[in-house]
Amino acid sequence: MLHTIGLVLVWIVCVGIIYIGTMYLLKNEPNATGFGLPVLPAHDARAWWQLKGVRDIGSGLVLVPMIFFEPDALPWVVLVEALIPLGDMLVVLGNGGSRAKAFGIHGLTAAVMLVAVVLLWVG
Repeated sequence: MLHTIGLVLVWIVCVGIIYIGTMYLLKNEPNATGFGLPVLPAHDARAWWQLKGVRDIGSGLVLVPMIFFEPDALPWVVLVEALIPLGDMLVVLGNGGSRAKAFGIHGLTAAVMLVAVVLLWVG
């Protein structure tokens, strides 16, 4: 049962981060306001948000084959990928961004991923 809950959490993270990445590619400026930084890059620098979108989509997609073909390695990959939202949180905090968004979006995502890792290991 715990393993199943861990898998559900991984799926939620996968689908969520793929969706967020897609939104950064399609309408990156409106989506970027929710990231938590105090100032958005100039319109000419929107490629940075698109790069984030590609990174997010790739991060989510890499977990899908792991779930089906390398389930024993899945917790390790999720553990390593939890560094991404943790790093995003530190970037937001380090640049004077919203503490609420840093902890509430990025920190919470990292925490959910770590909970999923533990559940996959103990389940």
